[in-house]
Amino acid sequence: MSKTPAWLAILSRSAAALLGGYAFSYAVTAFLARVLPLAAGDAVIVSTLLAFAFYTGVILWAFATRDAWRAWIPMVLAGPLALVGFWPQAMEWLK
Repeated sequence: MSKTPAWLAILSRSAAALLGGYAFSYAVTAFLARVLPLAAGDAVIVSTLLAFAFYTGVILWAFATRDAWRAWIPMVLAGPLALVGFWPQAMEWLK
């Protein structure tokens, strides 16, 4: 049994759902817009439409996991996806 207060676990899951979901869907959008084998405009439209499904999935994931720590997994996965999605901008920033 966890000694974490229930309100703190709910607050953590809510933050993971809202903040982590936004970060994950933003990173997935950038990633898919970069790697989909479509014209640039079409890839952006398709990835933006899919972002709504990813955001909903992360919110459901945050409240379906066993503990509040696992709710933050999409936030961790957003890092590598964002790195691929924003690679050209990162290279410009490093110059």
